[in-house]
Amino acid sequence: MTTAPAQELDVQPSPLALLLLGREADPRSERGVECPGDLPSPSDPDLVARARAAKEKLGEKVFVLGHHYQRDEVIQFADVTGDSFKLARDAAARPEAEYIVFCGVHFMAESADILTTDDQKVVLPDLAAGCSMADMATAEQVAECWDVLTEAGVAGQVVPVSYMNSSADIKAFTGRHGGTICTSSNAERALNWAFEQGEKVLFLPDQHLGRNTAVRDLGMSLEDCVLYNPHKPNGGLTVEELRAAKMILWRGHCSVHGRFSLESVQDVRARIPGVNVLVHPECRHEVVAAADQVGSTEYIIKALEAAPAGSKWAIGTELNLVRRLANRFAPEGKEIVFLDRTVCFCSTMNRIDLPHLVWTLESLAEGTLVNRIQVDPETEKFAKLALERMLALP
Repeated sequence: MTTAPAQELDVQPSPLALLLLGREADPRSERGVECPGDLPSPSDPDLVARARAAKEKLGEKVFVLGHHYQRDEVIQFADVTGDSFKLARDAAARPEAEYIVFCGVHFMAESADILTTDDQKVVLPDLAAGCSMADMATAEQVAECWDVLTEAGVAGQVVPVSYMNSSADIKAFTGRHGGTICTSSNAERALNWAFEQGEKVLFLPDQHLGRNTAVRDLGMSLEDCVLYNPHKPNGGLTVEELRAAKMILWRGHCSVHGRFSLESVQDVRARIPGVNVLVHPECRHEVVAAADQVGSTEYIIKALEAAPAGSKWAIGTELNLVRRLANRFAPEGKEIVFLDRTVCFCSTMNRIDLPHLVWTLESLAEGTLVNRIQVDPETEKFAKLALERMLALP
């Protein structure tokens, strides 16, 4: 039995099939999968030397940014390290660099493109390095949410506040509707500003950061917060619930920070007497409430730098950073462990590996621009407006 060729059967692969085959991007998601060209083998013993040689050849034409959650093998080639917004600002401060290689995830590269000059080209070594949290809020879903708020008669009272961990489309929505962006460091300031502008906040896309900031920092109650689920009619909320709420939280979360539980905290306290529990505000509310300290990635690093020798710490954030900090402070006698017994990396962040970085740098050194991240002018205009509002926060 023979099978007729696909063209004779007039069979066309679906968009989903092309996405799974790695030959197309999902237009409703910030993640892409195309990676033209051949990657070097991860077993190539010369990868480090090749990356170093390509970077030296590019000289000041390239500026490599490394997010804290990146692998050590990648971080060693970063000109600067930091969280997403710090890195985007660092890129904007280097206008002489023609290429900005962002070792992070897609939304971070978008922010860098928004803040850098038109002459600079932002490159993401692997277009499949997305963010599960950012993907939990699409432009279509958020537009539908605004329609729900309008029909409930509350849209005029709502100010959107979007976490930096969101796509350029969501940042642009925020800018169009008079809102601002926030980071995990300045979420309290952003919410205080928003409540000066309106009576309610639509917080996108991380429910945990929004809830923790509202309750822990602004003194609201859990009853002041409602959860909007984009997969349910009207977000799963009644008109009365929307009218009574102060914080309308989007049903999104970080796949890494969301895995930490109250049991994780209780377990580590039982195993390590005297341990200090330090977690990121993207963790669940009950985890944040049970921790000794809560703060952004930069806060966590500074807290450990200031910690006394011999102190013990359980850290609730991404494992690459925790392991790096444990090694860094071990000579000072500081014991640093991962909060959960189950090891968990950020899977999308870890897509940026040494083979992808080598391929990117060697391509650029040969004059071939690959994996450029470019935000369209209209989206950039309103996303930048939202970012500028954040920069102007008191």
